[in-house]
Amino acid sequence: MPIPTLSAGELAAARAKAIVVRRARTALKEKVRQGEVTPTEGLTEAIADPQLKLIRVADFLKSVPRIGEKKAEALMARYSIAPSRRLGGLGIHQLEGLKKELG
Repeated sequence: MPIPTLSAGELAAARAKAIVVRRARTALKEKVRQGEVTPTEGLTEAIADPQLKLIRVADFLKSVPRIGEKKAEALMARYSIAPSRRLGGLGIHQLEGLKKELG
């Protein structure tokens, strides 16, 4: 299927939408990082919002205080979460396991 050509107005609208989505994702990760919401609340919020579902699990975990690259990898390995997995793609057991760990 060929890529559709967009008019200048459609392209500008798509760029604006992408910026809004990226800012929403960054805002959630920053709220978790600053302690405004608990990691469990942030996880629940992300699962409920179609824009936030697309945050990568590794990026979300690294936004949690005291979790860096190695701890995020260990958590993901413990619950068999692929490095490319996004929050919206987590299974029930994976999600419950992360909520338990992030408590």
